[in-house]
Amino acid sequence: MYLFDNRITIEDRPLLEEYLNGFEYKTSGLSFSAQYMWRDINQFSWDIIGDYMCISGISHLELEEGIELPFLFPPLTKTGEYDRESLRETIFRAKELFDKDGHPFSLRLVPFHLMEIIKEAVPELKWVDDRPNYDYIYLTQDLIDLKGRDFHSKKNHLNYFKKTFEYEYVEMTSAMADDAMKFISEFNARKEVPAHEMELLKMEEQAMEDVFRNIEAVGYSAGAILIDNKIEAIAIGGKLGGKMVTEHVEKANTNFRGLYQAINNEFCRNVASWAKYINREEDMGIPNLRKAKLSYRPVKLLEKYIGYFK
Repeated sequence: MYLFDNRITIEDRPLLEEYLNGFEYKTSGLSFSAQYMWRDINQFSWDIIGDYMCISGISHLELEEGIELPFLFPPLTKTGEYDRESLRETIFRAKELFDKDGHPFSLRLVPFHLMEIIKEAVPELKWVDDRPNYDYIYLTQDLIDLKGRDFHSKKNHLNYFKKTFEYEYVEMTSAMADDAMKFISEFNARKEVPAHEMELLKMEEQAMEDVFRNIEAVGYSAGAILIDNKIEAIAIGGKLGGKMVTEHVEKANTNFRGLYQAINNEFCRNVASWAKYINREEDMGIPNLRKAKLSYRPVKLLEKYIGYFK
């Protein structure tokens, strides 16, 4: 269900990044690396409407209900500024396209600081909290040092791994794509999760091969831990704004105690020179994932909201 004619392509990366980097959105979905990774699964498409870029997609969080409706990301500016009247015009022109196709209009994944701007331009919009899509933001140095009582358990697991296993952390390249896909397939085969979560994992697996083969072209920051020359853990992220990296994917073979702590720690060390913050994305309302993300003590939960016309 592509609302617009333009798709997310590597060729359009310079233009897309003009808008994606034009404002400190801070939200994980508004980076080129995220847009490219999930472009087919979420059917992202875009157009320039007035002074802003509009990106449409579909949400899969309602799969259990059999609902697949399009939504609009918050309109993107390339100037760093939002004009109330031109923003209002863009939103109502976009709404006309939704109305024409018979879909209810909604703005999704809107960070709190941008919601306040949109409220001034379009007071008719109603807003609801979108907790499953809150982003988890951490200080990179916190995840490197793991200091204090809160991180005691994770530090113990990490120390055990380092003492017990011989391993190598390497920066991933597209030449490693086949080995990386073998790891992903084996990882998912070991999972025992509810059907809805498995559906999300399968969608993610579909996106991975293209990501692995285009690491350099898209600009991903990616690393892997090798044990006996075999990939046993991976982490993949992308730059978000000036001082943040979004970690899109983190997976490890749980047969190695402490490997999850190790891949997280090594990834953070390798981006620390330019990334003060790590955005580890949302928990999608999955209880175990929420518990895991909270256990790393985020310094901020980036609130997101859904806007709609009553």
